Amino acid sequence: MPVRLDNEKTEALRANLRGPLLLPGDDGYDEARSVWNGMIDRRPALVVQATGNADVIAAVNFARDAGLAVSVKGGGHSVAGKAVADDALLIDLSLMNAVHVDAPALRARAQGGATWGIFDRECQVYGLASTGGVISTTGVGGLTLGGGLGYLMGKHGLSIDNLVSADIVTANGEVLRASEKDNPDLFWALRGGSGNFGVVTSFEFQVHPVGPMITGGIAAWPLAMGRDVAALYHRLTEGAPEDLTTFLAFSGAPDGSGNLLAIMIPVHTGSLEDGARVVQPIKDFGPPVMDMLGPIPYQTQQNMLDAGFAPGLRVYWKSTFLTGLSPEAIDVVVRKAEEMPLPTCNLVLEHFHGAVRRVPRDATAFQERDAAYNIAIVGAWQNPEDEGACIAWARGVYDDLQPFSTGSVYVNYLGVGDEDERVEAAYGGNFDRLAQIKQKYDPGNLFRVNQNIRPRT
Repeated sequence: MPVRLDNEKTEALRANLRGPLLLPGDDGYDEARSVWNGMIDRRPALVVQATGNADVIAAVNFARDAGLAVSVKGGGHSVAGKAVADDALLIDLSLMNAVHVDAPALRARAQGGATWGIFDRECQVYGLASTGGVISTTGVGGLTLGGGLGYLMGKHGLSIDNLVSADIVTANGEVLRASEKDNPDLFWALRGGSGNFGVVTSFEFQVHPVGPMITGGIAAWPLAMGRDVAALYHRLTEGAPEDLTTFLAFSGAPDGSGNLLAIMIPVHTGSLEDGARVVQPIKDFGPPVMDMLGPIPYQTQQNMLDAGFAPGLRVYWKSTFLTGLSPEAIDVVVRKAEEMPLPTCNLVLEHFHGAVRRVPRDATAFQERDAAYNIAIVGAWQNPEDEGACIAWARGVYDDLQPFSTGSVYVNYLGVGDEDERVEAAYGGNFDRLAQIKQKYDPGNLFRVNQNIRPRT
């Protein structure tokens, strides 16, 4: 049964907001509660579309006093749909999407509702960037709070490794600054601890000279060549310079033909001359069905996968970190690619090396610094009758890869239905410290619509 709200208190909240307050049936309510994963159809008790910290504070205080859970929507890309929950108060940050770049200081500040597309657009005015999501509609906030994998991580580390400070509204309605100097325990926890500690309304990043032209693009071969392509990928990544981060994907062809492809996505941010030399072995490997490798605007590279991950597709994810990419592991990955129930499904390997691996495991809440690769296992479908086959396939891939797994998981890739049982595995030896910090800043677990870390004394 839907939660019953006190009308007088709800109207008092409305009067105290600068942004809209939406209730079920209001214009804009359904759009506000929609998220990227088409599997998710949840109905919050009310939606606050915040325009600033004052709106967020009012919403948090209302939810706490009314006994409502709080969910937070930035880009809405959580694969488990954690941006929205039934009978909760949804704080929609999409109106808070400004990005300010201080180019001389190599700093950029993004509000909590900014997407990586907005962030990259503003930073590229100055030829700057920081490690961010490879789908441009992904929210800066959600991706960063979980760690932040991206094409720049070999050279510049994860998104959290570039985070300088954050402004956060905590469960008691207080605005805190978190940095190495201000509330350092909270700053440690925010760097990987997901949305457990409050509503982060502003992120300050270190940015780096990148682009505007880089060496990147995409190359693809028929799946029949998948084992050879994966072996090439392994050789290239084993000796990769830090300027190069390469993903390997198995998925359907973008032309809608249904043909399955082995796809390599190298991104090199050094000189164009060095980039051409580094990607030449990929260009020489053939015959490809697609070769779009070469100089490309960084912003174009960041938008390249958007069409394949369009909102509304029903998606079920599994994920694990891998210790390496042995011939046996390659065999499992390619064999499972050949068993994909639909060409909308995909497998994506993300290479870990360089800067991302030099950070000590206990330096941030994100602890998996020793893995060689991460793999995303994505069952994706449109027709409800395909759900069972796609979910079973994804689970089968995950099970078969366990002999090669580190036992850990990227918290942002925890999918629908299995996220709670694997949260502790995501944090490993950092979990107990996170639970204690949760107790300090959110003892009532108001912020529980996330990959939840329960308070612990």
